Amino acid sequence: MASFGWKRKAGEKVSKTAVQHFEAEAEKTEADASNREEEADWLYAIKRRREVLMEDCAAKSKRLKDEGAQLAEQGRHWEAIKKWDEAIHLTPDNPALYEMKSQVLSILQEVFPAVKAAEMAVKFRPLWWEGWQTLGRAQLNLGEVDLAVRSFQVAVHLCPSESTLWQEDLAWACRLQKQHLATKEKVRQEEEAKKQILNAPELEQDYDFESEEVLAACEAVAERQMRYEELRKTAVVIDAEGNIKNVVTREGASLNTANPSKEQFTKARGI
Repeated sequence: MASFGWKRKAGEKVSKTAVQHFEAEAEKTEADASNREEEADWLYAIKRRREVLMEDCAAKSKRLKDEGAQLAEQGRHWEAIKKWDEAIHLTPDNPALYEMKSQVLSILQEVFPAVKAAEMAVKFRPLWWEGWQTLGRAQLNLGEVDLAVRSFQVAVHLCPSESTLWQEDLAWACRLQKQHLATKEKVRQEEEAKKQILNAPELEQDYDFESEEVLAACEAVAERQMRYEELRKTAVVIDAEGNIKNVVTREGASLNTANPSKEQFTKARGI
């Protein structure tokens, strides 16, 4: 007959080593959870500190921006630019700072830096019509008429109700563009006239100095020279209505534009 005994409790046969292992795992889990909580608190503190620093930078940048505007109104342009440079260091993506800086640089005739500053303004705020207007004006000062026309066209597209863009900026740039094209054509004609003088076919022939051919050759060469001098002494201008005109400059005012006649030339035999 089997002897009677007490039933052992569940887990009573678990070894001591296993129990210690389970306890160590539990302690490790609790430590990991604590570390995660501390890491989360640390990340939140860094994020909050960064937000505070950004708020401080924005506030200081605005103060420097306003101080620069006051200096610019007083005509202290370089001091204003220094203030705005400090503000840009704090908030490098603020388009208003670059736009204001471009305006003052244009006043100071720093044409290339003015264009670069305006380009940064439209880069950070591409739908800002005033930024494109400032860029166009800076490009005009640099002599980039075609680029200025495009910038003003973009500004008009963004704000078609702004009358100054139509009546002043874009209209003036288009007139300058017409004048620029006319000037290029005048320079081309001048170079062509000069080339015809240097490479005149009449100079390549042998003439009998007692013949009438000499007079005809001299007349032809003289006409080319007079044409070249006329082009060289004139300038392309544009009137208020936008019409292109060639005006004789002061140096060419006394130029005799009469066509050469045969009386101005003498055959060799008559000398």
